Amino acid sequence: MATLTVRNVPDEVHRALRVRAATHGHSAEAEIREILEAAVKPQNRLKMGDALAAIGRKYGFTDQDLALERDRSPADPMGLE
Repeated sequence: MATLTVRNVPDEVHRALRVRAATHGHSAEAEIREILEAAVKPQNRLKMGDALAAIGRKYGFTDQDLALERDRSPADPMGLE
């Protein structure tokens, strides 16, 4: 996992963060991770897999339809000539 350093956080913001973390029963570090995740990965975001599944359902595709279309033969190695 990556490490992130945030400098020059105002004292009042740091205090409010510590209070918020304590209210949620988290450390300040865990609270910051939760805040960042909520900001960049909102729960109502469109997920690619969900969107593709919805398109398939819209047009009546089933897992069996996909199994018929899937080519299970091994791929030929790429030539270097």
